[in-house]
Amino acid sequence: MKEIDKLAWIFIKDKKLLGARSKGKDTYYIPGGKRETGETDQAVLIREIKEELSIDLKPETIEYVETFQAQAHGRSTGEQVKMTCYLAEFSGEIQASAEIDEVKWLGFQDKLSCSPVSSMIMEWLYNRGQLV
Repeated sequence: MKEIDKLAWIFIKDKKLLGARSKGKDTYYIPGGKRETGETDQAVLIREIKEELSIDLKPETIEYVETFQAQAHGRSTGEQVKMTCYLAEFSGEIQASAEIDEVKWLGFQDKLSCSPVSSMIMEWLYNRGQLV
């Protein structure tokens, strides 16, 4: 079984989760990305979020939330994605950048337009009263 190692930044505002849609795609993901060789979780998050959303995460505020695993969206059956999620404060103004075409505030009702692992995370947040 192949596993894709990804990290994600969970940002909730007014009980909605920040989601991102890549150019040419119709599915939303939680912002973040894949680890490059030798990168720490913190380094991945800071780099990916800067590239995708043009903001700077504050390293001293990065806090582990949970790790989720699900079928990788658009990949062969059995190919899994492991998503390690973090919270963090930031500076700057969120805007779509690099490969990101759109950012959107997602409610629980939007989970069907998200990747399987993002949907799983949304369910987890909803069950904890953090998402409407």
